[in-house]
Amino acid sequence: MRHRWAVVALLVLASALPALGQGSEAKVRALNLARNWAVHANGGLRVYRPATCMFKTSAGGGPCLLRATGAGFRFRFLGGPPGWELQGGQATVETDIEIAPDGRRVLSVPYNGRPR
Repeated sequence: MRHRWAVVALLVLASALPALGQGSEAKVRALNLARNWAVHANGGLRVYRPATCMFKTSAGGGPCLLRATGAGFRFRFLGGPPGWELQGGQATVETDIEIAPDGRRVLSVPYNGRPR
């Protein structure tokens, strides 16, 4: 009898794995979209670099990710001229951006301006 429950549990877990992977893929897409939107909106990589947390795809944005729900992803992060973080400089831009749950669309940009 125990063997049967173990098989059932494994089947349930195996059926859930694709959904878990999609959530992770959506988070990575959302992170990349948010970062790329900010780079483009703030003048390109020659003049602007987002905070390093926006490059940490394995961490899903780490502290830059404020919320991940069925409604989507919300990121808030600083940015500035190339090297600003490594050199201990000040950020010149703060971006607050909401991305769709599938990670493919910007839903809104509540703020993109001087750090508050």
